[in-house]
Amino acid sequence: MPMTQQAAPAVSAPPASGPKKETDGRTSQRPMWLRLLARPEVGVFLGAVAVFVFFLIAAPPVREAGSMATILYQSSTIGLMALPVALLMIGGEFDLSAGVAVLTSALTASMVSYQLTMNVWVGVIVALIVSLAIGAFNGWLLVKTGLPSFLITLGTFLILQGVNLAVTKLVTGNVATNDISDMDGFEGAKSVFASTFTIGGVGVKITVFYWLVFAAIATWLLLRTKFGNWTFAVGGNKFSARAVGVPVTFTKIALFMGVGFGAWFVGMHQLFSFNTVQSGEGVGQELIYIAAAVIGGCLLTGGYGSAIGPVFGAFMFGMVQQGIVYAGWNPDWFMAFLGVMLLGATLVNLWVRNAATRR
Repeated sequence: MPMTQQAAPAVSAPPASGPKKETDGRTSQRPMWLRLLARPEVGVFLGAVAVFVFFLIAAPPVREAGSMATILYQSSTIGLMALPVALLMIGGEFDLSAGVAVLTSALTASMVSYQLTMNVWVGVIVALIVSLAIGAFNGWLLVKTGLPSFLITLGTFLILQGVNLAVTKLVTGNVATNDISDMDGFEGAKSVFASTFTIGGVGVKITVFYWLVFAAIATWLLLRTKFGNWTFAVGGNKFSARAVGVPVTFTKIALFMGVGFGAWFVGMHQLFSFNTVQSGEGVGQELIYIAAAVIGGCLLTGGYGSAIGPVFGAFMFGMVQQGIVYAGWNPDWFMAFLGVMLLGATLVNLWVRNAATRR
């Protein structure tokens, strides 16, 4: 009896493309808009645009070229200090003495030049040495003692505030320095630190150009150099950074000296813009510098931020400070706005940090 053969069931070959890759919530790519918002400078850029458009509507004088030049100048005086303060914050520290340190540099240059009857450039150089020494002292004390930068720079703030007033009274017999506009070297120094360029019939202060140039340098420093990597590393975790060979002590001190350099530069601008300096000024400015950096996307906990963000943060402050005046409002509202922006930026930065680290 013949036997019937049953055909074996066909076995389907696997697809040429291979097995399908499984994904879950941890490995799926986040949306582009979320990744874009995680950039530290994007949020403040949108905020700056919103503030700019608001005052274009609410304050018609803002639309004039001369008014915009004034706003940019106001922004630049904040932004020049906000940049080194931002780098320091990315490195995990902040400096409460930054505001009075600006005045210290201006007072030093003025009194050394006038009281010792020397060329003003001698005073400028001495002021630079003093400013860098203050920054180096803050950084050195920080790394040697391990104390929080809040306590160390608060102490420096109080010391400088008292020294500024007491020494000025002792040396000049007044609360202000003497006029140095007729001294040797003044015109040359003024052309470097406080000159004005005419563009399209509108006078633009040189600090605006310095502000943009320093922002470009700071961006290059953060993103293209080893020092930038060290800054992010020590801000994220200084113990881990030291374990992989990052020179934590050098980085911290250098960042504080960067703030000292910024204080010197802004102090020289103030001195050669007004020829004299009031010894009681500068208190409170450190909060504006820190706020501009925070609004610009720098986390108070360190390890995150950019140099471009504080540029927009400083522009927002300059825009509001002058915009309130052009709109005819009470300028006392500026400080209230400062508090609202700082609190709001802190909350936004908290969300950004969580979004950036979410897997």
